[in-house]
Amino acid sequence: MTVWLRTAHTADLAPAELDGVRSLLTDAFDGDLGEEDWEHALGGLHVLAHDASGLAAHGSVVMRRVRHRERWLRVGYVEAVGVRRDVRRTGLGGRVMAELERIVDRAYDAGMLSAGDEGALLYRARGWQLWDGQIFGLGREGVVRLAEEEGCTFVRPALAGPLDPAHELVFDWRDGDVL
Repeated sequence: MTVWLRTAHTADLAPAELDGVRSLLTDAFDGDLGEEDWEHALGGLHVLAHDASGLAAHGSVVMRRVRHRERWLRVGYVEAVGVRRDVRRTGLGGRVMAELERIVDRAYDAGMLSAGDEGALLYRARGWQLWDGQIFGLGREGVVRLAEEEGCTFVRPALAGPLDPAHELVFDWRDGDVL
């Protein structure tokens, strides 16, 4: 199977390409891709894997601000990693992640993502570390604990070096799920 990767900013993707990505993700997430989930995947860099049948896999990385140890970090937050059903378990998710990790490692203080059980297997195998500390979000009422995100948030040290789970992560706020 011949596969080629393309990395492009959201601004460089044609409306038809974005529609194709959204369709792939809607299918990959069994219809559970809400409007806010889609918006979270936009505004950064996308890695698109194509094969002879078209778009086969996707992932994006967007910048978030996360406070750790009194410093606001530039975090490459990985979003919307999905693979077309007929080519799952062929390594495409890993190829997309390798490119996203290259971007994170060279451009951000750290990489982060939130994963369900199935995705967690891929990220653990690639060396992403489950965050063992507390997680908060900066909301309208101030800083609020996001205990439901603890146990499913993964971190990849990058330019800032290893992060210390004895000190919490405080995420910038966004509509929908904060993480």
